[in-house]
Amino acid sequence: MKYLCLVYVEEKVLNAFSSHERLAISDESMAYCDKLRKAGRLLAASPLHPVETATTVRVREGKTSTTDGPFAETKEQLGGFLMIDVPDLNDAIRVAAQFPAARFGSVEVRPMKELGCA
Repeated sequence: MKYLCLVYVEEKVLNAFSSHERLAISDESMAYCDKLRKAGRLLAASPLHPVETATTVRVREGKTSTTDGPFAETKEQLGGFLMIDVPDLNDAIRVAAQFPAARFGSVEVRPMKELGCA
């Protein structure tokens, strides 16, 4: 079954790490993704640019509007994702729990629907 693991981090917490610590977290994350990919469990993964680069799009009554930033004000922002293929939710939780950002942020694990676009 496919799961999307949404990685949330508080950007000010991440930015408080030294550049050496951020590089170590990045290297550890890349190594973990490589391990998942070699095991045939990782379908896709990517970090996201900082939240200030986000644009929220809404269409109301046929009119498109855009807003800078995320839809909701929260402490944690979506920082990236992993798309995995594992047998069940327990395996997905184990994968999410081992992702480095889970130690200082959170990882939302959600099953993906197999068909459709939305």
